[in-house]
Amino acid sequence: MKLGYSTWGMPTVPIDTAITHVSDLGFDGIELTIIPRFTTELSTLDTAERKRISTLLKDHNLALPAIAAHSSLLDTDPDVHEKNMWRLKGGVDLAIDLAQGDEIAAVNTTPGGKPEDWDTNKEFLVERVGELVEYGASRGVTIAMEPHIGAIIDTPEKVLELLDLVNSPYLKVNFDISHFDIVGIPTEETVSALAPVSIHTHVKDQKGLAPDFEFLIPGEGPFDYVEYLKLMEAHGYDGFITAEVSFMVQARENYDPLAAATFSYETLSKAFVEAGIDRN
Repeated sequence: MKLGYSTWGMPTVPIDTAITHVSDLGFDGIELTIIPRFTTELSTLDTAERKRISTLLKDHNLALPAIAAHSSLLDTDPDVHEKNMWRLKGGVDLAIDLAQGDEIAAVNTTPGGKPEDWDTNKEFLVERVGELVEYGASRGVTIAMEPHIGAIIDTPEKVLELLDLVNSPYLKVNFDISHFDIVGIPTEETVSALAPVSIHTHVKDQKGLAPDFEFLIPGEGPFDYVEYLKLMEAHGYDGFITAEVSFMVQARENYDPLAAATFSYETLSKAFVEAGIDRN
C-alpha cells in the first residue's frame, strides 16, 4: 500500500504549491479535485495546464491514483444532469491525459440522492452509473463509487448490490471508512466487505455517532489507523490510503490547508510504521 493526499482539503491552494508540499512531506501520490470552488476545477484545465500538471507530478515523483469529480448521478433536471455528466466524463478524459505510463487514475464520485430513495431509484441509478461506466470502460478508466452518509448509497450492502447490478470490471469502490465508522459499523466488518472491491480509499478522523458526529483531520480523533491498515492488508488491498480533509474541518476559522496535510502525513506515516507495513 501507498500513502496519498487529496486536494479536497486544498480548494484555494495553487496546484504548484499543493504538489510541492505533498511531495516534500513524503506522500507517494495525490488525488486531484476538479469540482467547482477548486483551483483545479475541470473547466480551467486546458491542454497546456494538463501538460504542466503532468510534468509537475513527474518532477515531484508523485503518482495520481484518483481524480475527485464528485457529482450527483440522480439529478432530474436535464441541464444539471448534463453538467454533472460533463464533469464526470471529463474526469475520465483527464485521467487519460494525466496518465503516467500504464498507471491511470480512477474517477471518484458520490451518487447523490438520499438513503430512503434506494428502493424507488435503484434502477434509475444503475442506468446512470452504467452510462458513466461504459464511457470509462471505452477509455480504460475505472469509476470509483463512494458510499456516503446521507446519500442513496450509505451502506456496504448497497454498494455491493450496485456493483452486482452494473456488473463491470470498470466499476469499483472508493472506500471512505469514516462514513461507516460514524454509524457504528465495526472496522473489520466494513473492511472485509469492501477492501476486495476497492480501487481507492479516503481516510479522515471522526468522533461521535450520527447524527451527532464530527469529521476531523487524521490524528485528531480516536480512529485506530494501525488496526485499519493491518485489516486492509489482510483483506488484499494494495492501493493508496489517501487522506481527505472534510469541508466540516475546512469551515474552521483558523483552517490551514498546508498544516492539515502535514499533520495528516505525520499521523498516517507513523501508523504505517507501527502496523509494520512497507509503502511500496
